[in-house]
Amino acid sequence: MAPRKRPETRQTSEMVLRPKSKRSRSPRELEPEAKKLCGKGPGSSRRFDSGCLWEGLASLQVPPRCRNIVRALHQPKLGRTAWPSLQQGLQQSFLHSLASYRIFQKAAPFDRRATSLAWHPTHPSTVAVGSKGGDIMLWNFGIKDKPTFIKGIGAGGSITGLKFNPLNGNQFFTSSMEGATRLQDFKGNTLQVYTNYGTCNFWFCSLDVSAESQMVVTGDNVGHVVLLNMDGRELWNLRMHKKKVTHVSLNPRCDWLLATASVDQTVKIWDLRQVKGKSSFLYSLPHRHPVNAAHFSPDGAQLLTTDQKSEIRVYSASQWDRPPSLIPHPHRHFQHLTPIKAAWHPRYNLIVVGRYPDPNFKSCTPYELRTIDVFDGSSGKLMHQLYDPEFSGIISLNEFSPMGDTLASLMGYHVLIWSQQQAGTQK
Repeated sequence: MAPRKRPETRQTSEMVLRPKSKRSRSPRELEPEAKKLCGKGPGSSRRFDSGCLWEGLASLQVPPRCRNIVRALHQPKLGRTAWPSLQQGLQQSFLHSLASYRIFQKAAPFDRRATSLAWHPTHPSTVAVGSKGGDIMLWNFGIKDKPTFIKGIGAGGSITGLKFNPLNGNQFFTSSMEGATRLQDFKGNTLQVYTNYGTCNFWFCSLDVSAESQMVVTGDNVGHVVLLNMDGRELWNLRMHKKKVTHVSLNPRCDWLLATASVDQTVKIWDLRQVKGKSSFLYSLPHRHPVNAAHFSPDGAQLLTTDQKSEIRVYSASQWDRPPSLIPHPHRHFQHLTPIKAAWHPRYNLIVVGRYPDPNFKSCTPYELRTIDVFDGSSGKLMHQLYDPEFSGIISLNEFSPMGDTLASLMGYHVLIWSQQQAGTQK
């Protein structure tokens, strides 16, 4: 005869799963906590504030566990996150917050238009800006101290590329129409000259820097690209394009992958480990017009290109030569305007770019505003437009801070800082 079970044994599982001291809560009971997580700003609707993040959290589904460790480790490099629903919810919340963005700081330090822009990698309120006259300003807009200013040579000294030294935040790299690529500090000292033509007929148009490989890459106005170590040793100097190289970009996840853009109407992708000549590119991506820029996305899985007419393209890994996503957008080239370049948001799959209304553009409307446009990088849909009637000029360059919550813009002579902070605190 089987032994009789003890009475408490039948209740054990119920007591473990459903303790009396802490009952499970319904979604309605959890909603007030979700409301606290939803950012509010001037002009936001009550309906969105109560449900924006909650709706994203409610739809979360735990992704199936990947059984292949190689594939699991490779997912982030393809831009795939473990919680896509949460990421999308955060992106929507950020887009909603853009309605409260205003210009809260402004400066006009130069006697010629601003041409280049870079955020400091570790100081969230510090930007460096270069001008057509070769002047450079280091501006910490979070304090009232006077910005650091380095005087340029004037005509012929345009700063075409500007990057902080990833190994030393007190130094920065520049490429210029003066015909040189340099490492400088903000005391005005030139610490190292990487390339120097010594003539006004040839100059450098762009640069990028890799901290991991400690490399510097720069392109010139006749199609050459030069790769150097940070110690100044030249690794190679090759003519990779038929005409001016307008932009060079190292992939942030695979810094041996290089994208170069040119006015010869192509963007080329190179493996720096296998470069032997102008024909050793991995992919050549033809465009209808000259190209101003080619930016890899922060996760390295996409490539954003801006032409000199009316087209933004998004290419995706790993088959870069597949037909891209096309975003029609007016940003035509003009000789006396800093070239317009689209850029990625550092945290979300969003694209920011200045609009230059064109009467010949298909969807142009009368009295169209010169806005800053924000697009969804996946769908190509226009998500938001920023505009300030007091600064209604053409905005050529836009860069979000590394944290993604502040936007710096260049409009002619002006440097504009956008934030959720209220207007009225302007300098």
